[in-house]
Amino acid sequence: MIKPQKKSVIVDTNVAVVSNGHSKQASPECVINCIERLEEITKHKNEKLVLDSQRQIIKEYEQKLRKGEPGFGNAFLKWVFDNYWDSQFCELVSISSGGLDEFPEDPKLSGFHSHDKKFIAVSMVHPVHPPILLAIDRKWWELKDDLERNGIKVEFICKDDIQRYYNLRTKRKRSQK
Repeated sequence: MIKPQKKSVIVDTNVAVVSNGHSKQASPECVINCIERLEEITKHKNEKLVLDSQRQIIKEYEQKLRKGEPGFGNAFLKWVFDNYWDSQFCELVSISSGGLDEFPEDPKLSGFHSHDKKFIAVSMVHPVHPPILLAIDRKWWELKDDLERNGIKVEFICKDDIQRYYNLRTKRKRSQK
């Protein structure tokens, strides 16, 4: 029997952070959705994690998560360490420092957070340009159309939460003017 090909995905750090329950903007449903998406990867179901071979993404995970402490995001970090070199579960691609060379030269993306560029770079250099899983990040939501126009797929796991958070922030900015 031939096993179906696993889908490649990139996991933004905030998915793991939210799955630990450490986000003021995330609803309980969002936390559950993040846990379920990480389980798709860690339980070896149908997804494969894509990381950079320079370990830039792992270093960011380590800054925000604590391997060995309670929480599903922390368990995800341990899983990443345990499976990093196993090509059945992780794919590695090479990117420049911070992903700056691979980041699209689109002026509309010029304000993008520098620490997030590595995730986009990994997607850009991978042969299938896998989606980036994202929980809550207002900047990604604001630039979703520009990202898509540049061939970057983003899967917003907590679409309702991020939309609500974005609308609230936009409303506050307008009222301050």
